Amino acid sequence: MQAFLDESEKKELAPYCDEVAAMLVLNQHQESHVIYTQTQQTITGMHGAHTVVGEGGVYTFEFNHFMRRLEQHAHTVVPTYERFLELKKQLIDTFRHTLRLEEFKPKPLTSFVRNKLIDQLYIPLFGDNFAKQIGTAGDNTRTDRMGMLLLISPPGYGKTTLVEYVADRLGLIFMKINGPAIGHTVVSLDPSEAKNAAARKELEKLNLALEMGDNILIYLDDIQHCNPEFLQKFISLTDGQRKIEGVYKGVTKTYDLRGKRVCVAMAGNPYTESGDKFQIPDMLANRSDIYNLGDIIGDSKAIFEMSYIENSMTSSAVLQGLATKSTRDIYPLLKYAETGSQDGLQFEANHSPQELNEYVEIIKRMIKVRDVLLKVNLEYIRSAATADEYRMEPTFKLQ
Repeated sequence: MQAFLDESEKKELAPYCDEVAAMLVLNQHQESHVIYTQTQQTITGMHGAHTVVGEGGVYTFEFNHFMRRLEQHAHTVVPTYERFLELKKQLIDTFRHTLRLEEFKPKPLTSFVRNKLIDQLYIPLFGDNFAKQIGTAGDNTRTDRMGMLLLISPPGYGKTTLVEYVADRLGLIFMKINGPAIGHTVVSLDPSEAKNAAARKELEKLNLALEMGDNILIYLDDIQHCNPEFLQKFISLTDGQRKIEGVYKGVTKTYDLRGKRVCVAMAGNPYTESGDKFQIPDMLANRSDIYNLGDIIGDSKAIFEMSYIENSMTSSAVLQGLATKSTRDIYPLLKYAETGSQDGLQFEANHSPQELNEYVEIIKRMIKVRDVLLKVNLEYIRSAATADEYRMEPTFKLQ
């Protein structure tokens, strides 16, 4: 059969040589089973850049050749590709579990209330700082990215919740580093030098963030528990160099984050866990925008005090109904509770007189609690800001 094909000019019959030879040897050829039809067709006017389409958009379709390719695709290519997808999924799930990626996704509290304090004060302050760190959209974005956001306040002021909310809105990976887990003994970014597993895990997260190197917010929480020498390692990351020495999987690296979408934020308490005043390294403080969330004065004093009531709405069984109907109605209700008069007040939602009375009675009690908390926190802040050599009374440590 091969010799016959070599002598003939019908090269298109070459793929059938083995099949015809096998039929001759086995004597299986039956004339009655033969269907005489055209198995080849030339199709014109094809569009595309596929290899089977020739010049001028001509495609030569050969039925038997097409069926062999289809069978090979169905029985070899498709199962192999499906096994590849399954293996890929298994590897991704394994690495996701190993790297704990779910922990790095910002997850603001479901009870988070975006109040006037956040809209009118905090977000503009944070926005200016983050714009300096990660740049802004458009042609006018700055190239000399630098700086750091440093938040100081007593516990419970929502520093972490607020930063996590901003990271979620900006679409940044939220890499939270737990200061108490690192502790005072750690002074290096090398995980191998950590003395316990908890500190080692936090340092591994930090170095993983540096290895990612883009679209990330590095947040060090409760830095009063950390050694100042450890915090000094971030000085070069917050200035114009945007460089830092890290250790990833045992290999020392210098990370250059200039021009990258990376920002650094730290939060702390004026006192350490022992009650001593915590000192932030000067070189780090000089490169940071520092905001004391507990010492808001001036025009923002009213919205700061109002935030206590706004944030408590979802925690009150009575005010939950108000929050469901309209969160903005809390403002006229505050005036109602403070003045005792409903004249001139307008509400977005419909509230019965009984509901309004219940709301006002709850808000009056909340105002009393708020005023006590404000006095305690302001005394705490005043005491923390007083130098020891000028102190006339013991430090105020009630938080």
